[in-house]
Amino acid sequence: MKKLALAVAAVALFAGACSSSDEPSTQTGGASVTAPAPKGAGNAGGGGTLTVFAAASLTESFTALGKEFEAQHSGVTVKFSFAGSSGLVQQLTNGAKADVFASADQATMDKAVQDGVIDGQATVFATNKLAIAVAPGNPKGIKSFADLNKAGLTVITCAPQVPCGAAAKKVETATGVTLKPKSEEQDVKQVLNKVATGDADAGLVYVTDTTSAAGKVDKVDFPEAAQALNSYPIAAVKGGQADLAHQFEQFVLGTEGKNELTKAGFGSAQ
Repeated sequence: MKKLALAVAAVALFAGACSSSDEPSTQTGGASVTAPAPKGAGNAGGGGTLTVFAAASLTESFTALGKEFEAQHSGVTVKFSFAGSSGLVQQLTNGAKADVFASADQATMDKAVQDGVIDGQATVFATNKLAIAVAPGNPKGIKSFADLNKAGLTVITCAPQVPCGAAAKKVETATGVTLKPKSEEQDVKQVLNKVATGDADAGLVYVTDTTSAAGKVDKVDFPEAAQALNSYPIAAVKGGQADLAHQFEQFVLGTEGKNELTKAGFGSAQ
């Protein structure tokens, strides 16, 4: 009997050892390692991170839309990179990873298409036009585009390769007025900030930027801005999460997107 008991115990020990090596552990409280999901599988379960490269002038409206999109898409996080459109295209061309690109003009989106970083067709979702940002109360009495050439004024514009700078050049051509800016910035928010902080007397920005900075700057409209209207296209980025990217595109083009963009001062797509 003693030998039989010892044999039974040995069998039990052997079975226990096999179980501990072949079955998954149910231990809790310790560190665990999860294999990374394959590329493009981020939305398989309705979640994932959506990376959006967008023009700086879209900062406020897209940030709000990103929160709405997250609320309607369980488990999805929207990550934004806002900058000058031309700089964003350069980043994409150099290999930066993103799922969606929204440009402040068609020419920059065309460049992205030519560089082979766009998946499918781009769709225009809004328009925007220039305005002059000045200090509250407009102490320099600026009333027109030509007034930006008044002696003693410190004027800031965007660099020519940036959509807001390209639009400024169109206005210069239309009016015959050539500006002499103190500096040319890489995105429109940098121009706006210099006026808001008093580093400049005036800056050429978009109408939407003066709306977002209400109380910090005043807006001076000028009729020639209509001759340099910017169209804003959006598209999925090649190599990104196509399904999730197209969902965000449709969201921007839909009712929620239109309402938020209109509130920010953008015009409707032409």
